[in-house]
Amino acid sequence: MKVDYIALSVPVFFILIGIELAYNFYKKLNYYRLNDSIANLSQGIGQQLTGIFMKTALFFGYKYIFEHWRLFELPKTIWVWILLFIGVDFFYYWFHRMSHEVNALWAAHIVHHQSEEYNLTVALRQSWFQGWFSWVFYLPLAFVGFDPIMFLTLSSFNTLYQFWIHTRAIKSMGFLEYILNTPSHHRVHHGSNPKYIDKNHAGTLIIWDRFFGTFQKEEEEVYYGITKPLASWNPIWANLHYWDDLVKTAKQSPKFSDKIKVFLKPPGWFPAHLGGFQNAPEINVETYKKYNPAYQSKLTAYVLIQFLVALTAGSAILFSYHKMETVALVSGAIFTIFTLITCGALLEQKAWQIRFEYFRLLFGILLVLFLKFPVGYQVIFMAIQLISVIWFFNLQKANPNPDED
Repeated sequence: MKVDYIALSVPVFFILIGIELAYNFYKKLNYYRLNDSIANLSQGIGQQLTGIFMKTALFFGYKYIFEHWRLFELPKTIWVWILLFIGVDFFYYWFHRMSHEVNALWAAHIVHHQSEEYNLTVALRQSWFQGWFSWVFYLPLAFVGFDPIMFLTLSSFNTLYQFWIHTRAIKSMGFLEYILNTPSHHRVHHGSNPKYIDKNHAGTLIIWDRFFGTFQKEEEEVYYGITKPLASWNPIWANLHYWDDLVKTAKQSPKFSDKIKVFLKPPGWFPAHLGGFQNAPEINVETYKKYNPAYQSKLTAYVLIQFLVALTAGSAILFSYHKMETVALVSGAIFTIFTLITCGALLEQKAWQIRFEYFRLLFGILLVLFLKFPVGYQVIFMAIQLISVIWFFNLQKANPNPDED
């Protein structure tokens, strides 16, 4: 039986985020910003929803190779579990490293690095499309003969381990820094400082980076994010913006070989006629400024409520999608993603957000009317939608002219 350990851990994730957030306020550390945290969590919700539609197919890819082409019959002993743990971590290192060294893979993985903060919500900021290729790196384990359920279990725990290292609250872990991937090592990995870029690709064990020459100790202050800031809270654009950059670069390249290289070369590579390879710029401390657009403070409560609606809807889908009809599943996922988009648009004060929000609210009402939900859920959800319509209308009367794009 497949167990989705990631989904089951969601409540624990939020408990730990709450603890870190309380610590942040108590110590006045400024590790959290509302807009950034909502953007991070939105990516996590979207990643889990889009994953519903592909995780089964990808699991069966591994399972098919195991059943038809495996080389050995491996017993499920403790030593095989340990060997598989090492194998999963080893191949994770290479998947992660290649995701930083090949533009087409970086276009998906970049989502995880876009936040200019570093806290536990960043751990949940995941690409919606990375799962389409990450599984390929682990196929040697299927050929060897490691059981699919064992593989799924250990790869999930490899992912779960990496949640807690997305924190600034823990500085150093002594001798464990030589063996494990720690918060200090992973802070380096998220740095946009030139000396920190493409370092510390470890999952659980830092030994791979030390062995393959990609280790960097945390030294100077880390500046988080990517070298060309995303400057947006839109979850869709976060997943597509680097693809847009690559396609534009390819179009500007008359040589077919350069068009291909744009997608296969490392980030920063450009054809000679566009200036060649561009190194990451040094951080200018005096001019450095995080993306933080102004928005009406009256919107804060509305955005929080709508985000909670998306979180609740996404969680309900995640835990019951196997019982849902296709139309209800797809419609619910679309509504949830629309809600995440509107949260980002409101925090950016986009000019199009007014029409989009009324459309989303109407779409939600239609879902209640035409899809078969339990009566109790219908009443609660309809009430939330109607209250939101009135609330949003009053907000627009108080602030009728959002900034133009």
